[in-house]
Amino acid sequence: MTEDTSPDRLPAGSTAGQPADAPDGSAAGEVPPARLLVVDDEPGLRTALKAYLEDEGFAVTTANDGEEGVQKAQELLPDVVISDVMMPRLDGYGLLKQLRADERLGGTPVIFLTAKGMTADRIAGFQAGCDDYIPKPFDPDELVARVRNVVNRQQRLLAEAARFADADIGQLSRQITEIRSLLATGGSKKVDAAAARHDFTPREASVLQLVAEGLMNKEIARRLETSIRNVEKYVSRLFIKTGTASRTELVRYALEHGLVE
Repeated sequence: MTEDTSPDRLPAGSTAGQPADAPDGSAAGEVPPARLLVVDDEPGLRTALKAYLEDEGFAVTTANDGEEGVQKAQELLPDVVISDVMMPRLDGYGLLKQLRADERLGGTPVIFLTAKGMTADRIAGFQAGCDDYIPKPFDPDELVARVRNVVNRQQRLLAEAARFADADIGQLSRQITEIRSLLATGGSKKVDAAAARHDFTPREASVLQLVAEGLMNKEIARRLETSIRNVEKYVSRLFIKTGTASRTELVRYALEHGLVE
């Protein structure tokens, strides 16, 4: 590798904000520091990055190459991964591929930090799925700014997703309550389960019961110890087998046919 990887590349005393603050600018202690995983096979750069980023208020873990990076990412579940591209055993692209294939890490932002700074290299990095690409040598203040930008963007996305998830589950719970009340008062005819034509697998039946209880896919996946993607497949199959097009219609069908408790 040809880039300057000496610790001197990160000037002592340089700051990009207030080191004692959390990444969002609030006082230290109010918000847990963002967890960063730095993956690079150059010991000098790795040590310098860790020291500099910790001074800027981040919690930093390091890994020597892509293989160790994957292992530590699975243990740490970092907020951002900063990775070199050219590394022994497993390079940055291999690391990125394994992270994207892991359901717990698939959405983790990855920043490539590399000497391969040609336009074609950057395009290849973005096409592979990295979130940012910083060529070496680099300005440490720019790195901190980009890391904070990625962290803040991820926090906004997660907050928005949580807001909609809460709204969805609240609406579904109300609809389930209304359906159960309607059935209990005789407002809708309940069909005997034996008369209903269905061929649910045991796992599909379990998913159906949990959907009827108002759980969303994430909670169902945790309860059944499977992946969210598998739960989505089961729910889609239930839609097809029952001729329904939404979770509310599915719950109504299940209650009317006595398929859930």
